[in-house]
Amino acid sequence: MNANDLIAALGAEFFTGVPDSKLRPLVDALMDTYGANSPSHIIAANEGNAAALAAGYHLATGKVPLVYLQNSGLGNIVNPLLSLLHAGVYGIPCIFVIGWRGEPDLHDEPQHLVQGRLTLPLLETMGVKTMVLTEASQPEDVSAWMEQIRPHLAAGGQCALLVRKGALTHPKHKYANKNPLRREDAIARILDAAQGAVVVATTGKTGRELFELRAARGEEHAHDFLTVGSMGHAGAIALGIALHRPLQRVFLLDGDGAALMHMGAMATIGAAAPPNLVHVLLNNEAHESVGGAPTAAHTVDFPAVARAVGYRLVQTAADAAALAQVLPAVGRSDALTLLEVRTAIGSRADLGRPTTTPTENKEALMRALRE
Repeated sequence: MNANDLIAALGAEFFTGVPDSKLRPLVDALMDTYGANSPSHIIAANEGNAAALAAGYHLATGKVPLVYLQNSGLGNIVNPLLSLLHAGVYGIPCIFVIGWRGEPDLHDEPQHLVQGRLTLPLLETMGVKTMVLTEASQPEDVSAWMEQIRPHLAAGGQCALLVRKGALTHPKHKYANKNPLRREDAIARILDAAQGAVVVATTGKTGRELFELRAARGEEHAHDFLTVGSMGHAGAIALGIALHRPLQRVFLLDGDGAALMHMGAMATIGAAAPPNLVHVLLNNEAHESVGGAPTAAHTVDFPAVARAVGYRLVQTAADAAALAQVLPAVGRSDALTLLEVRTAIGSRADLGRPTTTPTENKEALMRALRE
């Protein structure tokens, strides 16, 4: 089904959410029509933020909003859904369009399997009327379902379209920025300055590139933690390690989308101020791992935020030469440090995935930390 046909069948006029690979056709269609920050379409920092934004739209207009997300983001909407939107509280109707990762009986990455199995039962438990959208689904099927659940929405209920792989189509929107430095090249240079350090990598392609760089350099993976799920929480993981292994240097490889998703973590890190933590923010102003749609990072001065919340040393690099210039100071730093590295959108076409399981990754790191 073409994404524009889905939009027409749902009848929504306001859209907000967090991009997902299975929903890329929908996000690209919205980007083509509205852009990323307009009165009709906002790419939110996290899914709970999107649900609350949708509530504000309904309060202002009386109309039904649409929130899109990957099912891994359901945890972020549980609180606003049950304590804000739900018919038992304010009764604010909402249409959720959810990309279904980890669908039972289909191969997927380990971080999606439990969430995928629990997605339908969780939606049912929260009272969300759900339709599964497949490659065979037609716009008239969606229109008929919307008519069927209209009384549920009118009573302040919520509904969801659970989208399987390949159910939506749309010409791909081209995303790019003007930054010349490839993220993988930046990570390689940062690893040179992080000799002997624990490296915590954020969700998405950053961890995949770190894993393959270690293999290409003949280095072991034992000091790396690849945060394959729990987007936005790598910073808190790194903080926990740094505080309880004060003699161990810790490098955090963060992303702009992840940092924005749970930005309060920067305040927590700044308040604790572990001197052995280097927070590297790889900023390409995009949700690259799920298609490349923009984040709000183009409006955020991350170095200023870091200074405001207590980071002691703050550096920025926008190209390879600037990165080479600041890395010696970052590598020698004995105070909480932020290094923002502005990178291009894109990765190698042959970029692989980790060949170890999350459990193997965890156990190897814990053994290394005990040594």
